[in-house]
Amino acid sequence: MSWMGIEIHSNITEFLLLGFSDFSPVSQSSIMAFFVFSYICSVLGNGLIIVLATAEPHLDTPMYFFLRNLSFIELCTTNVVVPKVLENLWSGKKSISFLGCAAQMSVFFTFAVSECVFLMMMAFDRYMAICCPLRYTSVMNTGMCYKLTTGSWVVGSLVYFSQTWYIFSLPYCNSNHIVHFFCDFPPVLTLACADTFIIKLSVSIACICGAALPLLVIFCSYIKILYSVLFIRSMEGRHKALSTCGAHLVSVVLYYGTAMFMYLRLGTSGPGANDRMIALFYCIIIPTVNPLIYSLRNKDMKTALGKHFKLFPLSPGIKRLHK
Repeated sequence: MSWMGIEIHSNITEFLLLGFSDFSPVSQSSIMAFFVFSYICSVLGNGLIIVLATAEPHLDTPMYFFLRNLSFIELCTTNVVVPKVLENLWSGKKSISFLGCAAQMSVFFTFAVSECVFLMMMAFDRYMAICCPLRYTSVMNTGMCYKLTTGSWVVGSLVYFSQTWYIFSLPYCNSNHIVHFFCDFPPVLTLACADTFIIKLSVSIACICGAALPLLVIFCSYIKILYSVLFIRSMEGRHKALSTCGAHLVSVVLYYGTAMFMYLRLGTSGPGANDRMIALFYCIIIPTVNPLIYSLRNKDMKTALGKHFKLFPLSPGIKRLHK
């Protein structure tokens, strides 16, 4: 059996995603209701940001270009995981094919790495806007934005497709029970009947390349931003400069905090209940709350929402602009 060039040597044709089967029936019902509610909010919220950032001329800037693409990634990430979880919870069917598991893992982590790169690009955009305002329009032009976007997808695909190739070329001949609600690296590796040290080392290196390096760039960008803000004399100017970074910083902390907690512990035997709840956080909660973070704290997004949906009152000055 082969998948996209992977020669598979395994007696297992499918895995069982145990998910939350060790939880009580009442807890499983609550989790399902939570998934349904969060999934709807995530699709609507991220879809709304994509529509507004595309339709509104005054949002045609590099910052909103990257935000639109970030929302698209989170929308895709949610759809890779949540529909299968809901199917398993509703029908009681736990199985996923061997090839389906490989595909889910590969696509999920392609989006995950791409999100890390996009968060890095958003930090670079804020760095250019605050620290190099005279060069901003010439550097962050449309062509550069598209090149950076293409690069993020290429990096995400190359980094984690190679890891999926290694993982699913291992022999799986023991249990096929995955103690998780989707095909994640650590629980799948525990089922392999072969030495996984090299694979775990390779995954750790991939995590450094795909996640730690973008985080380092983000950190350096904000050091430079804070240094530049110190030279702004007025408090109003400082507040205005930092306010454009607040939502992005919250997203970085939430995303990297949970992801690093999960994937820097590849030596553990597999996810317990606490780990699955943490995985819930970055699979569904972050894609749900990010649209709120970027819209409720953003005047331009609130103006666009008010214009199209009458959800927020427009100030008199803005009303005059729309007449």
